[in-house]
Amino acid sequence: MKSFSRTLLLAFAALGLVASASSSYVHYRLLTDASYTSFCDVSSTVSCTDAYLSRYGSFWGVPVAPVGLLYFAFVLVMAGVGGRPASASRENAPAYIFAVSTVALAFVLYLAWASWFVLGIFCILCALTYVSVIAMFIISGGATSFPMTTLPGRASRDLRTLVSNPFPLVLTILFMAAAVAVVAAFPRDSQAQASTAPVELPPVPDSERANVQKWWDLQPRVDVPVAADGAKVVVVKFNDYQCPACKLTHDQYKGVFQKYAATKDVRYVVKHFPLEGECNPHAPGGNHYASCEAAAGVVMARTKGTADKLEDWIFANLGPPVLTPAQMKEGVRTVGGIADFDAQYPTVLPEVTADATLGRKLGVTETPTFFINGRKLPTLVQPQYLAVIIDYELKRTSQ
Repeated sequence: MKSFSRTLLLAFAALGLVASASSSYVHYRLLTDASYTSFCDVSSTVSCTDAYLSRYGSFWGVPVAPVGLLYFAFVLVMAGVGGRPASASRENAPAYIFAVSTVALAFVLYLAWASWFVLGIFCILCALTYVSVIAMFIISGGATSFPMTTLPGRASRDLRTLVSNPFPLVLTILFMAAAVAVVAAFPRDSQAQASTAPVELPPVPDSERANVQKWWDLQPRVDVPVAADGAKVVVVKFNDYQCPACKLTHDQYKGVFQKYAATKDVRYVVKHFPLEGECNPHAPGGNHYASCEAAAGVVMARTKGTADKLEDWIFANLGPPVLTPAQMKEGVRTVGGIADFDAQYPTVLPEVTADATLGRKLGVTETPTFFINGRKLPTLVQPQYLAVIIDYELKRTSQ
């Protein structure tokens, strides 16, 4: 491998490694902390969060980000160690990189298509990894000086050399062990769901409680036309059933609302804001293709008392793979007990649209959006701080 090609490969591998490490950190925080806001979320169309929490952010339960981290680490090791002038595999190193980069290129092209044309968003960190993969594919292909058909034989010889040389062998074993450890330790969707099950809320120090209350007093209050029905605090959530952040808050905030269930002092109301144009003309992007069916199914299930059960099922099956409208209808039938979905659909859809219109009037532009006694929660908070805000509103309304 020529020194110039090796330098370029090292540079792009390092760029991709940094981008993938940042992506892994962001995705990890998003899965484990509902209050976390990614530094690369610039707008509704430039967002890392929407990319990582979408159905394309994981495959078979394994997040994409740490897999990319391992790929770039492999290229860095291969170019750095295998591409050294004194290395026996110097000639073969670019071919190995080209082989794995061919697979990586197909993968990132698919992810780029999904991000830009399906989700309608641009992920900055994702784009950096795409650029790095494309560059390494081109550079390694140009640096390969023999037909790729001879690579298996060359790999066999290099493998025998590797086994006879303790240092590269140990390095390879350590790399493989690290790869398995990273993928195994990274939280899956199922693990994130389990970790967000209702638990006893951690205590909030008095100083932090006071700061939250001061911050909450600064939030403007608007008229949210939702009946209190005797409750002192009304929490309204504008929700989309194919929104990953909606699932996260659904899971994490359960414990908060269970805390107040016995007193009836807190009323929790879910309003629909599907990101799908069929039932929400104000939907930004409008690419959640079974959101209207999900919202309508929950409306139908309320009459049977199965709405909570259906909501849990919908969010538990958020994906990947994503539920299609047909699968959503089947879930409404089997879980919600609705045998005549198609017949009821035109009659309940206006209620969903009315919720979306109300959300638009209140300035809702994304999901989930929460209002607590008419004050909009400007950012998602950890469950214990949501409880602090509700306690504060209970105290204020009781005076």
